[in-house]
Amino acid sequence: MTAADSAAALPTRAELGARTVSVLNRGGRRNPDVLLVSLGPARAVVKDFAPRGAFVRRTIGRWITAREVRAWTRLDGHPAVPRFLGRIDPLAFAVEHRPGRPMRRKLRGDVPDDFLPRLEAAVAEMHARGVVHLDLRHRSNVMVDEHGAPVLIDFGSALVFDPKGWMARLLLPLLARIDYGALEKWRVRIQPEVGA
Repeated sequence: MTAADSAAALPTRAELGARTVSVLNRGGRRNPDVLLVSLGPARAVVKDFAPRGAFVRRTIGRWITAREVRAWTRLDGHPAVPRFLGRIDPLAFAVEHRPGRPMRRKLRGDVPDDFLPRLEAAVAEMHARGVVHLDLRHRSNVMVDEHGAPVLIDFGSALVFDPKGWMARLLLPLLARIDYGALEKWRVRIQPEVGA
């Protein structure tokens, strides 16, 4: 299924409930629900602020959705990032469902030897596209797919810059330190002797 086919198959707001396979995460008062949704033979992950209260729906829900969509769009084609499939409405969007295991506390021997270099390359490519994640320390935002490759998800905290703009030159290197700090955390978990 191509990206165009997936976008065409996205559920409407009215269809979303019937096409939800499971709730991956029930959001709190200010966070979206995360749903696994059927696209026929394929699956998508939908982030949806519609179940939140009216104030959140009219304000931060729309703003956070638009900001995150901007990050997903900028990362289109990035090998470690699921494909952006499209917006359902101003409060919800869908991305490719890419199965994987979230990072765990004790990872030594549980990921391929080349996992860390691939994760570092994925983060460097993300930064080259003008995106800083800012929440890679959270274990559910870095996954290991069925082939042992890194997968980066959940860009709700991300900031997006024009890679050639002055703000990227000024701020992106500073903010990227947060992402690199997260990489160091995972390096210590995977290779404890490095941090000893």
